[in-house]
Amino acid sequence: MNFMTTEDMNAVCSGCYQGDPFSIFGMHLCSKNILTPFLFVRTFQPQAKKVEIVRTKSKESYEMKKIHQDGLFEMAFVDETEFFDYYFKITLYNDHTYETEDAYRFWPVLGDMDLYLFNEGNHKDIYQKMGSHLMTHQGVKGVSFAVWAPNAKRVSVVGNFNDWDGRRHMMRPRGSSGVWEIFIPHLPEWTIYKYEIIGSNGELLPLKIDPYGRSFEMRPKTGTLVIDPNKYQWQDGQWCAMKRHKANALDSAISIYEVHFGSWRRNSLEGNRWLTYREMAEELPAYVKEMGFTHVEFLPLSEYPFDGSWGYQVTGMYAPTSRYGTADDFKYLIDKLHQAGIAVIMDWVPAHFPKDAFGLAEFDGTALYEHADPRQGEHKDWGTKIYNYSRNEVSNFLLGNALFWLREYHIDALRVDAVASMLYLDYSRKEGEWIPNKYGGRENIDAIHFLRRLNELVFGENAGYTTFAEESTSWPMVSKPTYIGGLGFGYKWNMGWMHDTLGYIAHEPVHRKYHHNELTFSMLYAFTENFTLPISHDEVVHGKGPMYDKVPGDNWQKCANLRLYYSYMYMHPGKKLLFMGNEFGVRKEWNYADSLDWSLLQYDDHKKLQHLIKTLNHLYSSSKELSDFDFEGAGFEWIDGSDAAQSCFSFMRKDKEGNALVVACNFTPVVRYDYKIGVNQEGVYEEIFNSDAFEFGGSGVVNSGQIQTVEGWNFKPYALKVTLPPLGVVVYRLKKK
Repeated sequence: MNFMTTEDMNAVCSGCYQGDPFSIFGMHLCSKNILTPFLFVRTFQPQAKKVEIVRTKSKESYEMKKIHQDGLFEMAFVDETEFFDYYFKITLYNDHTYETEDAYRFWPVLGDMDLYLFNEGNHKDIYQKMGSHLMTHQGVKGVSFAVWAPNAKRVSVVGNFNDWDGRRHMMRPRGSSGVWEIFIPHLPEWTIYKYEIIGSNGELLPLKIDPYGRSFEMRPKTGTLVIDPNKYQWQDGQWCAMKRHKANALDSAISIYEVHFGSWRRNSLEGNRWLTYREMAEELPAYVKEMGFTHVEFLPLSEYPFDGSWGYQVTGMYAPTSRYGTADDFKYLIDKLHQAGIAVIMDWVPAHFPKDAFGLAEFDGTALYEHADPRQGEHKDWGTKIYNYSRNEVSNFLLGNALFWLREYHIDALRVDAVASMLYLDYSRKEGEWIPNKYGGRENIDAIHFLRRLNELVFGENAGYTTFAEESTSWPMVSKPTYIGGLGFGYKWNMGWMHDTLGYIAHEPVHRKYHHNELTFSMLYAFTENFTLPISHDEVVHGKGPMYDKVPGDNWQKCANLRLYYSYMYMHPGKKLLFMGNEFGVRKEWNYADSLDWSLLQYDDHKKLQHLIKTLNHLYSSSKELSDFDFEGAGFEWIDGSDAAQSCFSFMRKDKEGNALVVACNFTPVVRYDYKIGVNQEGVYEEIFNSDAFEFGGSGVVNSGQIQTVEGWNFKPYALKVTLPPLGVVVYRLKKK
């Protein structure tokens, strides 16, 4: 029997009802203890003066009885037992009338298998089920909503469409799954909504955004928006089908341009505002292509509330930030990059999330997405919460999100942020501030399993996707397959190389001979991982200064040192990454709120440094010697790594055909005349690159013409006798045997 008690009525009207609303609202057959069964319909419409129920087919209407002064209406069909379609005609107190379907006459949208897979942590398409979705359900257009809040007593969808009244669209609990859902008819795209939740202790929580929301209001507003994700028509089919595989391959030249969207370039004529996704699409692809970069890596663009976090404190994992435009606008930008032959890497943040009350923190009144114990659940350094990877539903939320960006936005790769903080339970913690794993160790077993599963899913798509790990420790086999015990990443950032080389280049040239090993040390471990050499945003903030200030000397020497450093980087095994502005030598520390100082390009020093990076990128992409064996010793051979007295280095890079580039570096401002470099093949060589050339702003100490080999040197059968330029890198290739 579905009659409402006075207690139930008062609970509904006061917003305290904690049962299944579908058991009391909508159409029901009343039979228990009644000799003659009959249908009745009940609804709660606190805004209504009068409610009529109208049969969909016959259009017969009946005025419903108001059974509670706060807006409960009921209608009994005494002689009927067969359910029929109906809708409401509602008259407001100002006598305005409108018609609407009853949200409580619709069956669930989610199937039992969806719930099972989600609870097991194995739903690969979970983003198509949870959150809000425009659809036609039982012949009616509207929006389905689904959210996970297993400890909640009540969950409601609220928005302008129901005056933000949590009593009007209470959701259906789906058994023990912890999922709540409802289909609300007639809601259009761009509907703004949140979830109103009564927590496990009966407390009314702050309104929550949708964890699976695909769009949000512009900050500081935080409402979730209903969008249609299927409107955009992609034009990058050839890229996705064929070119992505090659772009991300281990033997390809990968040169990454790292971009913070809001500060790459700003519109100074309109209040120094940032560019939109579509404005960026007209400028960035052309610039990146001209410069010869193969990939663009965006700092996090998932929705985040605080500009100063640069995107690393995410509240909307499934939504591109609304700062720069709509979801379709972001797709347009990615499409344009692909059409220009540029791969897109997205900085992805599964390690932590902010404590904002409207977000995931204590989502249902309990530590749901995070650990309850702060020794496991909080990053004190960052003031954030740590995901609880041991919960299947949390793991599924994150794994589904990774696949979401790759599939729905055609992202080509994920750069996973702060992997070290995930791997270690004692990361940035003192003794007594962390909880050992079940074996007594400091490894986060659940996070390790999560990362392996992530990479298995990403590479299991067989679509050419890859992953990059920002991992700063000596954790073994980060970029090795999971089936041999690795974490399964495609690539790992080489933080050791970055630290050592920046330390070396900061020394005055006269002192560099005492730090020779800082450059040679990287070759002891260069092939233990699939390394990327990162000069990222982290190296030009927080008082570290720009690259221009990391090197010693006057302006000429600074520019020469930068040319030297970048040229050495491009010749060293490993993929390349430069943060925006490094390519033309910005002179100010990066500020997320300001544009890069593009005006520097009016000066020759900066324009020619930019030309150097462009030349290096094109040399890198066109020379298989620099990429074929990036991660195998067969692609590298020392010629002389021990000339500390002159701070010079020489080595060879080789391709699969046996061809070699001969590279020599002079880290002092002293010209080295008649410098001998051992080589394996006799013949005529030519200088194909010299960082000291006039075209790059150098002093013009170059080796023009043909260079004939002479007697052996450096334990090689032959040698080149050349002039090494000051603070320069030279590259030679065999022209003819």
